[in-house]
Amino acid sequence: MSDTVVFHTIGVIHTPYIKKEDTPIQGCFSPDGRGCVEVFPEYAGGLQDIAGFSHLILLYHFHRAEGFQLLTKPFLDKEKKGIFAIRYFNRPNPIGLSVVRLLAVRDNLLDIAEVDMLDGTPLLDIKPYVPEFDIKENVRDGWYPAASERSDYI
Repeated sequence: MSDTVVFHTIGVIHTPYIKKEDTPIQGCFSPDGRGCVEVFPEYAGGLQDIAGFSHLILLYHFHRAEGFQLLTKPFLDKEKKGIFAIRYFNRPNPIGLSVVRLLAVRDNLLDIAEVDMLDGTPLLDIKPYVPEFDIKENVRDGWYPAASERSDYI
């Protein structure tokens, strides 16, 4: 089995965020943050029926990631955590995931809100957010509750 996986970008995400330090930690912290997903014309046919969804899951490449460390300090805490227990862009495979609000569909363009990615981010895939599939009950959220209680991080 090969350890190489090849993805092809299906589009690009346009946002007002040019610098990493200006980008929201998560889209929920920037409900009015607007952006646009440009789906390349050869994939535009796949957007049929997408307008009926209020939210989308975007999978993308952290194109400005720089290496990784297995223990890293997340934005919302002071202590280092395992890379797979945080949502940090410098990862072994720099793949990002964001849930965004769909505002409008204009041909091959998707107007979105709650963006938390850099301008020019390469898009790998789009999936519809379906509450029945995506909302889980009786969840544990690890170290996050203690960090979120500290107002200096949120």
